Amino acid sequence: MRHLPTRTARRRVVGALIAGVLGLAGLSAPALASPSAYPAAPAPDDGLALTPPMGFNNWNSTHCRAEFNEAMVKGIADLFVEKGLKDAGYEYVNLDDCWALPQRDPDGKLVPDPVRFPNGIKAVADYVHSKGLKFGIYTSAGTKTCNSAGFPGALGHEYSDARQFADWGVDYLKYDNCNNQGVDAKLRYTTMRDALRATGRPIVYSLCEWGQNKPWEWASDVGQLWRTTGDISDNWGSMLSILKKNLPLAPYAGPGNWNDPDMLEVGNGGMTDTEYRTHFSMWSIMAAPLLIGSDLRSASDETFDILSNREVIAVDQDPLGEQGTVLSSDGGRWVVAKEMKDGSRAVALFNETGSAQRISTTAAAVGLPDSDAYTLRDLWQHKSYNTAGRISATVPAHGTVLFRVRADDRWAAHPPAVELDLGGGSFVEAGRPAALTTAVTDLGRTSAKRVSVTLTGPAGWTVRPTSPTTVGTLPSGRSLRTSWKVTAPEGTAHGPYDLTLRATYRSPTGARAESVVPLRFSVVGAPPSGTSYLSDLPWLSTANGWGPVERDTSNGESAAGDGSPLTVNGTVYEKGLGVHAQSAVEYYAGKACETVTAQVGVDDEEGADGSVAFEIRADGTTVATAGPLTNAQAAQGVSADVSGAQVISLVVTDGGDGTTSDHGDWGDARLSC
Repeated sequence: MRHLPTRTARRRVVGALIAGVLGLAGLSAPALASPSAYPAAPAPDDGLALTPPMGFNNWNSTHCRAEFNEAMVKGIADLFVEKGLKDAGYEYVNLDDCWALPQRDPDGKLVPDPVRFPNGIKAVADYVHSKGLKFGIYTSAGTKTCNSAGFPGALGHEYSDARQFADWGVDYLKYDNCNNQGVDAKLRYTTMRDALRATGRPIVYSLCEWGQNKPWEWASDVGQLWRTTGDISDNWGSMLSILKKNLPLAPYAGPGNWNDPDMLEVGNGGMTDTEYRTHFSMWSIMAAPLLIGSDLRSASDETFDILSNREVIAVDQDPLGEQGTVLSSDGGRWVVAKEMKDGSRAVALFNETGSAQRISTTAAAVGLPDSDAYTLRDLWQHKSYNTAGRISATVPAHGTVLFRVRADDRWAAHPPAVELDLGGGSFVEAGRPAALTTAVTDLGRTSAKRVSVTLTGPAGWTVRPTSPTTVGTLPSGRSLRTSWKVTAPEGTAHGPYDLTLRATYRSPTGARAESVVPLRFSVVGAPPSGTSYLSDLPWLSTANGWGPVERDTSNGESAAGDGSPLTVNGTVYEKGLGVHAQSAVEYYAGKACETVTAQVGVDDEEGADGSVAFEIRADGTTVATAGPLTNAQAAQGVSADVSGAQVISLVVTDGGDGTTSDHGDWGDARLSC
């Protein structure tokens, strides 16, 4: 089995076939339709996609299931209007795969599935248009689409299919990459571009080429957006992996040309609301297309709150068209900044780690001019503050704080920004008090007055301050530090628990202000003495690029428990972990362990395509590496000294060549304490 890593059931790509196979399919290389029967047409001067397209696509929530039908599509269009999404900027209602019958009609035309779309595609497009919205459709730059049922692709039918789409009133085409018969990607995608232009209808053109041929380097005059990665899955590891691939491509984005890290998973249930806010924040600061992938007919209020946050959407839709650039990423603490047309900066403080982290930058570092002070707008809390220049926050695990910062002369109208910081660890052993320190720091140009800090935990927990929790005046740049004892009751189950750190204060004008940070603590047990298999120990957190991390089996496919025995170059390991790049598995060591050992390599289940690198980290510092390794290589031994570490992490990266088939094995992985 091979994935890209993508919707695996769809990605059974035929790959490069010889010209004789093309002939058997009734095609002749390069298997592209001739434009001779169609009038030449220049690119329409219509200003297509001058900001990233916003809308809906059904695939992430329905795949090819029966609920993907005319009623669903019309229901989404209705909700765009009823829920204010249209007013927030969402415009396109797009169909994905499985809308057609498996065979063309005798004239070679595509035939809509009469069960799913009994009134045809044009009737659906007309309904969407009647709502003041636009309509999109899907096909593949191959002989078949990506679904295993094998619906007709457009290779060899480009001009005919484009004409059909235009006649139906299509405004957006997603053009996939399956069953491409080995025909050059640039040729296939350019041919469809010419076919779309020949219709005379302005149609936004989305190249879903998965980034295999670096379309960002050649597609700026082909389409308005191009996929930079394989398909996203509804889990933290997949979203994180795709985010990291798309972030370096900022120089290629701009009005009418967008890097596309795939559709949104917000609301599909595989991530927390905190993670979904990160997903939406980071897609917005990357100027990515915002295509809702959840079934809005059953979406929660929180899902609508995330998707309809107009202040965050404004970052994505800024007409300057800049994609945010990475300023720093040390230890999984990311600072990404984006220049806005009005001269302000959008700044994302993104925490990829499993515990709260302080992340900080400055107005100067994000490119703002010198000023006495700045207005700092929190785009999720919808509150404004003044800052003397620091842009800083304690960011929850897997969270993102998104600011818009500007130099203006109205900063004094806002209360000073304060930063809440957690010192000490975020681990508690049940029944044993844990000590920690919090700090409330005034970042503003003005002083905070009547400052008070509280820390609250789950029911039954004891949270007791052991030093002052209030101060009358907190001058700019000064901090109120408070020590605490936190105790989880005896018998508390291991796992994560939420505490809340809250500061209330007054601005110099007497206005009340508040800052709140959710903190995630883990109740843990002391690691066992002696040597243990890591697959037998509880982990603090996992992130995986495809499906879940597996214990004592390979990664397999996207479902839990679907792996095979861990096997590297023919050698089978009874114990260990099966993962997929990008992956991280964290364990609590409690400063009581000495060594981690393992035999690492690429699992045999992925043929000859995988290439991965392995790291062992102690409290975020890399202490051992192996690779990059390929499927052709035997397992390599790796050993690390982790003495004194609180947290140990096993990390797998993609080896520098993308994550296709990157199934990594931590064979015989052991921890000695």
